[in-house]
Amino acid sequence: MTIAADFHAQYVAALRAYLAAQGEDTLSVGHELGRRALQEQISMLDIVENHHRVVDGPDTGVALQFLLQTLAALDVATRGFIDGTRRYEQQRARADDLAVRDEFRTALVNSLQEGFFVADRNGAVIEINDAFADITGYGPEGLPYAWPHPWIADDDGSNARLGRLLAQGTLEGEAAIRHRDGRVVWVGTSVNAVTSPNADEDTYVGTIRDITAARAAAERERAVARLATAVSVAKDVDEVLTATLDECRTTLDVGRVAAVVWPTDEDDPTVHLAGTSPAPPWHDLEPPLRRSLEDARAWLPLTVEPVGWATETDTANGIVATLSRDVTMWLEFGEPRRVGIEDRQLVIALVGHLSLAMQHLRQFELARDTSLTLQRSMLAPTELPAGFAVRYEPAVSPLEIGGDWYDVLPTDDDHIGIIVGDCVGRGLSAAAVMGQLRSSARALLLTGVSPARLLEHLDSVAAFIPDAFCTTVFVAILDPRAESLSYSSAGHVPAVITAPDSQPRFLTDARSVPLAVHRDEPRPQSAAALTCGSTLLLYTDGLVERRGEAIDEGIARVAEVMAHTMNVPVDAVADAMLEKLAPARGYDDDVAIVLYRHPGAALAIENEAIPVRLTDLRHHLAEWLHSVGVPESLTADIVLVVNEALSNSAEHAYRGRTPGTMRLEAALVDGHIEITVADSGSWKTPPADPGTRGRGILLMRALSEQVDVDGTADGTTVVLRFAFGKGNVVPGADARVV
Repeated sequence: MTIAADFHAQYVAALRAYLAAQGEDTLSVGHELGRRALQEQISMLDIVENHHRVVDGPDTGVALQFLLQTLAALDVATRGFIDGTRRYEQQRARADDLAVRDEFRTALVNSLQEGFFVADRNGAVIEINDAFADITGYGPEGLPYAWPHPWIADDDGSNARLGRLLAQGTLEGEAAIRHRDGRVVWVGTSVNAVTSPNADEDTYVGTIRDITAARAAAERERAVARLATAVSVAKDVDEVLTATLDECRTTLDVGRVAAVVWPTDEDDPTVHLAGTSPAPPWHDLEPPLRRSLEDARAWLPLTVEPVGWATETDTANGIVATLSRDVTMWLEFGEPRRVGIEDRQLVIALVGHLSLAMQHLRQFELARDTSLTLQRSMLAPTELPAGFAVRYEPAVSPLEIGGDWYDVLPTDDDHIGIIVGDCVGRGLSAAAVMGQLRSSARALLLTGVSPARLLEHLDSVAAFIPDAFCTTVFVAILDPRAESLSYSSAGHVPAVITAPDSQPRFLTDARSVPLAVHRDEPRPQSAAALTCGSTLLLYTDGLVERRGEAIDEGIARVAEVMAHTMNVPVDAVADAMLEKLAPARGYDDDVAIVLYRHPGAALAIENEAIPVRLTDLRHHLAEWLHSVGVPESLTADIVLVVNEALSNSAEHAYRGRTPGTMRLEAALVDGHIEITVADSGSWKTPPADPGTRGRGILLMRALSEQVDVDGTADGTTVVLRFAFGKGNVVPGADARVV
């Protein structure tokens, strides 16, 4: 029997029992049968059909109660199933709706061009979109990205920004990040805190956008503007390269900049370098770099190409740029790296300005060379008589001359003319006037006229030269033999003389009006004496004039510097004068100075080279040493040493033939006494064992600071030097012949 037949048989038996008793107990059996039918999956329809087959007649109403009791359990289950089904359908519909919404949100977020991210309270990024992955190089497969994030390039700055975000709940700004491939990317960031009612902590939602190109364009414009300003005032190629290096050091990580200039002939190109010094010769550059620079000559102007020595990588050691067919440039990176499009665009923009700057510089240098050649032809000669030092400091750059001038010119064997002048005005126009007056004054010096007469003649010349009116001039004639100086001043600042153990003297006794200014009296003239070791200074007012103070204060400073430099060489005095008197911002007027250190009269004696003349020579030498203030003890040593040299000349120079001459010269030289003994013969070669004789050279070396013996076929010269602390004196004053 099947399960369904068995169920129906029991249902009929239970129904008849209920019809017979009609009690609650038999009725409850119907409820149990309904639960059984639910378990055994007996359908309600089968139960109803089976019920109607066995019920007929007057018991139909009572039997219906049993049937309903059986079907009650099935009805409750059915309604529960229907409700469950309905609820399931509702939940299914809600789930499908949420899935669609999630797909829509994901599509919407990924469609954003800006990078989108969600971070938790600890700063960990827990959700990103595709644009975020493109900008940073870090995709969703690495989520979550804990703090500090792997793309952070500046830990300190990032920590500060995180602190502001946590404190304020919002953050906007720009920052550099490190892309996964190593390059730096600039991003604009916007982050806000989002509070959820179902969460205990805030969530942070933010966006990032790539602003590298925009920032590079702005930086490129600023860099070009800075470089254009810097190279516009550059005076030579080296200054252009230095300005380029300063601009590219941070923006491109450039460590060295070189410009290679090819000449028009077959000579090697010239290398100009900034970043290291000195610039190496062309052939000392690395061979790959030389080849790249040579190849660049064939490129179109303003072409820019990265160059690397390692062919297997895409990194570059630097950038080669073509400025013109004969000028190429090399920008060398501190470390090899990739060159991005922003780098190339920046270099192209810079090279355009550099090309123009180099063209202007080359034109300027050509014009300047021509100008300086003309200017130098207007200046006094650089070969000066002994004892002189000169300096010239123009106020207007790049000119090397202005309205001031000097001249030092020997007029005959016994006299030296000295002129210092100052034309009104500055720059090239004043230099043109100066050149005419200087030429006229130089010609007048050679005629041998006195200082006063020279100024009177120069008055006439100035009257015919435009803008020469009111020029000031100081003219002096130096006689070293007589140890005297004659002078006259046409409105010029006074010359100064300082001497050991005496106060400075200002030469003011022969003053008169400037050139071409009306006067009723002849030009005056005066004279001053020079002593051994005295220093003479002629200068222009640019050395002493200062805004807001009397000129006498500047002249007093000049005298003070001279008093403190009497024991140094005259060239050092000239340098100290310009350095110590220079204003903080430099001279604002041309400065010309002429210095002369008077050594006193030198000794020069020429006698027959025979022993009987030695006594006279010793006496003359001792007198000269006393006249220049040499102490007695040092005088005795010097006379002893010189006597040995003179004895060699008298005894050995002309042995076996008619005696010739021997010459004795003595002078003060830079704080030393320098003595020369010379003859036209030859000394005897000393024996290996001189015995008690032949020790003259040893004696000379023992008592002298320096001994130089020069023996040739034409004669023998001995130069002896002795330290002397009376003051430093430049050699070369005309000798006094005894």
